[in-house]
Amino acid sequence: MKLNYKITKHLKIAYDKEISLYKEFLGNKDYANAWHHLERSHIIGQSYPIEHTYSHWLMLKFGLKQRNSKEVFGQIIRLFVGGWKSFIDHVPLGNTGGANVPPLKRMIIPEDINALFHTK
Repeated sequence: MKLNYKITKHLKIAYDKEISLYKEFLGNKDYANAWHHLERSHIIGQSYPIEHTYSHWLMLKFGLKQRNSKEVFGQIIRLFVGGWKSFIDHVPLGNTGGANVPPLKRMIIPEDINALFHTK
């Protein structure tokens, strides 16, 4: 069994870029684009406990800000299990992490992110 604990440097750079874009769009009250970049951060970081948990933490805060009880409840559940699933490398790749998708559903990975996964 593979144990994931630290994100690779090139993925961390991409992850941090998505988080930065999320915060920029959120600050401009462009919630649709903010959420889009938060989902992308989740896809990039979901195999690593710290990044995975942080994406879900931001999704919880976003849900609270939007007063979206479905998102808040969904993120609380994901916060309890997401990091552990990352650590043991048992995540549904491509899943965008929001409460609008089943937590165990694999999804198509955007091409640019998929290319990152195949870069050393």
